[in-house]
Amino acid sequence: MTELQEVQITEEKPLLRAPGGPDPGKDAELITAKLLQEHGQKHQVETPYGIVTITIHGTPKPKRPAILTYHDVGQNHHSCFDTLFHFEDMQEIIKNFVVIHVDAPGMEEGAPAFPLGYQYPSLDQLADMIPCILQYVNFTSIIGIGVGAGAYIMARYSLAHPNTVEGLVLVNIDPNAKGWMDWAAHKLTGLTSSISEMIMGHLFSTEELSKNTEMVQQQREILSHATNLPNIQLYWSSYNSRRDLSLERGGDISFKCPVMLVVGDQAPHEDAVVECNSKLDPTQTSFLKMADSGGQPQLTQPGKLTEAFKYFVQGMGYMASSCMTRLSRSRTASLSSAASGDGNRSRSRTLSQSSEAGAPQPPVPTMEVSC
Repeated sequence: MTELQEVQITEEKPLLRAPGGPDPGKDAELITAKLLQEHGQKHQVETPYGIVTITIHGTPKPKRPAILTYHDVGQNHHSCFDTLFHFEDMQEIIKNFVVIHVDAPGMEEGAPAFPLGYQYPSLDQLADMIPCILQYVNFTSIIGIGVGAGAYIMARYSLAHPNTVEGLVLVNIDPNAKGWMDWAAHKLTGLTSSISEMIMGHLFSTEELSKNTEMVQQQREILSHATNLPNIQLYWSSYNSRRDLSLERGGDISFKCPVMLVVGDQAPHEDAVVECNSKLDPTQTSFLKMADSGGQPQLTQPGKLTEAFKYFVQGMGYMASSCMTRLSRSRTASLSSAASGDGNRSRSRTLSQSSEAGAPQPPVPTMEVSC
């Protein structure tokens, strides 16, 4: 008689999950969310002025605006913002928001050169593409972050659609149109310098260029091997043909939301940003001048900018219960002791700190920070 053997059969996919056990569906959602955060989803959005590429990170949060970024000339969203948005302490912020990176037409990675005679959109038209983007992603409001030409585009959009912008971070903004002298100097420079070198002078300080820093070398390498250099030249031309924003403190043309202006000390756009600050509502504006940051503070000082941005967002009513980052904690003691040493002296409406003194405090009305 054949001996019976006991065979144990296990369920590969149990119908019922053990109480307290892992939820495969939930794990899959977390993995998907992490992938979206790290790599993003690329989309092409049709607008009246052509197709624009956007990259979306994260999942929508109830009653939260999206963070929408716009890069400068000679860059795309990777080269302009990856250092900042991949910074460790920045993760505390962006996990609370969807992030939408916009690549100007023809600036996305792998973009082919536009055909000869292509009419590139003006900066005003690039700003007019943003409503199409928000409609596509089904968002009604944003916190805008722009650098250089991207800062101008975000500013122009905010002036035209104030009810959809909850806050603006404008790095290296020049709100002025080029005057005749600027136009003549630009034409003369174009006769003796290549487009790449003119853009390098736009992105970096004279000191950075003379020292030929690693970041300068990397950017020069990108431009020298860019297959879409004709597209970059078109974006550059649109930037140099921008209209004056006509900002006026106390006038009809002004931002209706909190604004943080950012510029590096001795940066090419320092004077323009200082002038822009003088034209804005002091109760709505904070000015961050960053020492030792050169022309690209979001790349050279991501920690300081992250800390300032967190305070900026908290001032808008978001992340109120967020704990301090390591950067803030490490500097709290020195800032507290400095404050106690002031005794009963009245606080200045302008806060100035050296790079050794620490990070900026939460942006309050009419605050100017040098760090």
